[in-house]
Amino acid sequence: MFGVYFGKYLQDIGALTAEQYEEVIKVSRTSRVKMGLLAVNEGYMTQAQAEEVNQLQAMQDARFGDIAISKGYLTEDQVSTLLKKQGDSYLLFVQALIESGVLSLEDIQKHLNHYKKSERLTSLDLDAIKSSDIDKIIPIFLRDSNAPTIVKDYVALMARNIVRFIDSKVRFDKIEKIHTYTTKYIASQCFTGDYELFIGVCGAGNKVFAEQYAKEGFDQIDEDCLDAVCEFINVCNGLFASKLSQEEVQIDMLPPNMYVDDTTISTEGMMFMLPCFVDGVRSDIVICMETKWNIA
Repeated sequence: MFGVYFGKYLQDIGALTAEQYEEVIKVSRTSRVKMGLLAVNEGYMTQAQAEEVNQLQAMQDARFGDIAISKGYLTEDQVSTLLKKQGDSYLLFVQALIESGVLSLEDIQKHLNHYKKSERLTSLDLDAIKSSDIDKIIPIFLRDSNAPTIVKDYVALMARNIVRFIDSKVRFDKIEKIHTYTTKYIASQCFTGDYELFIGVCGAGNKVFAEQYAKEGFDQIDEDCLDAVCEFINVCNGLFASKLSQEEVQIDMLPPNMYVDDTTISTEGMMFMLPCFVDGVRSDIVICMETKWNIA
């Protein structure tokens, strides 16, 4: 997941072309982190020591860890720890960048520092994105939004389900408070009861959403396509309603609705939009709360 955030930044500043980004993402998804890169990243070894062991591997039929232990650079416990981290998405992306010849380790660190500064990320924020843990990542994009707790809780639940059922490499942008939203395609469902909520997945990204969730192709965004997205929303809403019922909150789910013509959602109350990118295609998660919204 780290790669889709940092990779997009590298594209935006011209350090990666779209083709290079796609290739690096592809490689990072099918590789495992090399022991040397892991050891240097963890501070167990220096870059020079890792390069020395790599050179020795070219002359010996032995694993990196075994050679590093024999040289006294690593302990057996450290090797065991590193082996468990070979699926680290951050290091996989860094490794793919280096091996493709696009950027050096020094270049990556420089860009990473600039990325942190330009996105106003704290060290903890950056660690969260590196972790690929959606429960740590999503609060970064909900911060400073003045969204009520109920909205943040719902967004966090839907984000977890997008990772589980749609795309583990999803990318989110920061949530925005808006008053109107216009698009041609909307899959939606409303809650009524102690909370009045409108939940919509909006925009042309509905096609990718539907294909990933239903595991089938759609020629166009039509009612069948949007029905698959409505089914996903219904799953999320069912889980959310169950969670609220345990807190003695009374809430009911209304039947899903879909729109395939130019449609505007407007409200004088609270409406929030969270951009969501699946396979690089944008959808917007739109949530209206409490004050009656209008759909025209």
